[in-house]
Amino acid sequence: MSGASGASAPEFIGGGVTRRVSRLGDGRELFYYDDPGSTLPSERAFDARLLDPRPETARMRRDVLTGDWISVADARQNRAHLPPPEFDPLAPQTSRNPSEVPAMYDVAVFENRSPAFGPALPLAEAGAQASTGLGRSAVAGGRCEVVCFSPEFAGSFGTLSPARARTVIEAWADRTAQLSALPGIEQVFVFENRGVEIGVTLPHPHGQIYGYPYVTPRTERLLASLDREGDDLLDRVLDFERQSPRLLLEGDHWSAFVPYAARWPIEVHLMPHRRVADLAALSDDQKAELAPLYLRLLRGVDALYDTPTPYIAAWHQAPVHRDRDRVGLRLELTSPRRGADRLKHLAGSEAAMGAWIADIAPERIAEQLREALATVPERLA
Repeated sequence: MSGASGASAPEFIGGGVTRRVSRLGDGRELFYYDDPGSTLPSERAFDARLLDPRPETARMRRDVLTGDWISVADARQNRAHLPPPEFDPLAPQTSRNPSEVPAMYDVAVFENRSPAFGPALPLAEAGAQASTGLGRSAVAGGRCEVVCFSPEFAGSFGTLSPARARTVIEAWADRTAQLSALPGIEQVFVFENRGVEIGVTLPHPHGQIYGYPYVTPRTERLLASLDREGDDLLDRVLDFERQSPRLLLEGDHWSAFVPYAARWPIEVHLMPHRRVADLAALSDDQKAELAPLYLRLLRGVDALYDTPTPYIAAWHQAPVHRDRDRVGLRLELTSPRRGADRLKHLAGSEAAMGAWIADIAPERIAEQLREALATVPERLA
């Protein structure tokens, strides 16, 4: 770090966005991503807090019946739960609020204080992940980061300006590249949880990034489908949906649609027309169109009802070290909301057997979403 500043000198990362690197009081990394033409000062405050040591890295246990790995992370029980605005842990620090970010920011990313994976990086434990038998465990090494979209107390990605949305997208791409380069990281997952109905404990506009020590079960299932259906499956799915009555939005580089076999009452997939492995591989043109198009999609989802809709926005990316020419980047946005005052709860068939029953025909919800999107201006502020 340079001089008296609590952050390094700025580095340009794309789209006119600059990155500054800092450290929190317990050694965790913090990254400031400044908007193009940001009015923030070049100097950033140090984190002067005296923090407890970071928790021990959790261990994960293998479910021998499914092959899945379960991270047992007890330290996550101590997370903040719906604090008042004056004690928002994601706001810039003040004399009364010893929050996680010491200085004012546009977008900030930092290592999670209570991670499900990490802080240690993955270790090779005598082939523990590949071995068979009962009672298998391994270090839950990896990386979990928090992405603050704005210093405001409340909001979501959909409430951002197009310019700020582009800054967040550049941060996602940069962090995807940086985490992919860490030893032992096998897959990087970018996501946003929105709404208390989803389990969100902080109203601050933010998302998260996980660097996993394995390829996730959902991606392994996709790879099995590619083996069965052909490596061009994702391209064929996109072509099929662009010709369907479930198409919602179409740009020069992206299309959004309700999938043919949607599970959730609200389910929208967003895919680039040119397949890329992950957010870091997007071109400038793809990123430039994504910012306003994704904002319009989210605002359309919110226009369905009189109150904001809870959702999970999940960016599916290719594994870091294999199958990158087969798996393409896509967003899957899902919501359990099946009416103005109704939620879909996963009961016996879905939760116990993984056998889904859709409450609303995909074509019907697509029609409702198109009507909602028609109320959202094409040029967003």
